Amino acid sequence: MINNIYIYHIPGLKIGVTRNLFKRVTKQQCYKPGEYEVLEQSEDIDFISKREKELQRLHGYEADFNSYKNLSKQNKQKPGMKINVTAATTTFPCKIEDLEAYLTDNLGFKFSTAHREHVIDDLTAEWIARNSRVSHFNPLRCYVYNKSLAAFDEETMTEKQFKATKKPKRSKKVEGSVFTRIRLWAEERGLYSKGDSKTQVVKLVEEMGEVSRAVLKSDKAEIKDGIGDMVVVLTNLAHLEGFTIEECIEAAYDVIKDRKGKMDNGTFKKETL
Repeated sequence: MINNIYIYHIPGLKIGVTRNLFKRVTKQQCYKPGEYEVLEQSEDIDFISKREKELQRLHGYEADFNSYKNLSKQNKQKPGMKINVTAATTTFPCKIEDLEAYLTDNLGFKFSTAHREHVIDDLTAEWIARNSRVSHFNPLRCYVYNKSLAAFDEETMTEKQFKATKKPKRSKKVEGSVFTRIRLWAEERGLYSKGDSKTQVVKLVEEMGEVSRAVLKSDKAEIKDGIGDMVVVLTNLAHLEGFTIEECIEAAYDVIKDRKGKMDNGTFKKETL
């Protein structure tokens, strides 16, 4: 769905939001599918903005000071923030003496260098203004070295993480899709860090056996319970293999949605060419 907004999670690093997973996560940050997961997706920017902060706190990350909705508005309303990022430097279109005020007017603006993604906040604006240099080519422009900026951001992140060593208590009630709740449940119990795909496959076979017995006995309660258990196992298996269960379901549906055929003795048989 091209209008969807995605909340993505790079384990141990961050939770972020984007409309384009490939451009933002894979191309700009160099994380391939399987190295990150999609926690939520929606066309509702209000829901996504609120949910991003909830998930950041839930996973123990410091919540962004600015919501995705507000940041989107800022980036749209401030077309004058036209920086030039090269392999070594980031150049700003103003005099060096005006730089801090210029950055302060654009708090929340995000940009990426080869080293990492950056967000203009108060600390970053102050550091850039203090460490910038006048452009050799145009005295009306100034620049900073990307590697130095990345080192500053790393130090700032370490400091913030140190202050937040005591993670907030997690709410017993977790909102979001059922698949997200399953993944959070599994993550909290170490199924992803200590488990593996083979054990999940064995578990899936066991659950399938229980469902089969329940069907033969026409035990509706056990059938319902068994199907639910299988979905939980499949959700965890997909995650361990670098997918989301949602991706797997979408892929399967894309294959069958236009399939033609007919029922034969209780089984749907697809039409062969």
